[in-house]
Amino acid sequence: MSDKQEMIKKLLEMQKKFIEHEHKDGVSMEEYFTPSDDSPLKGYRQEYRDLAMKLVDTAHEDRGSHR
Repeated sequence: MSDKQEMIKKLLEMQKKFIEHEHKDGVSMEEYFTPSDDSPLKGYRQEYRDLAMKLVDTAHEDRGSHR
């Protein structure tokens, strides 16, 4: 499987876990933006953003374009 496919798979897994958590316990803005150390969302935003931006950069490299 290509790196892009692996990144997409990881992003989808992260989304699925987020949605499951949201449906089960709800997600306040405070928890989303400043999660506690024991929150399942700790580091989520940063990891998701970094992975999504890496995927965008990879797609641009493949096409020889830039953002």
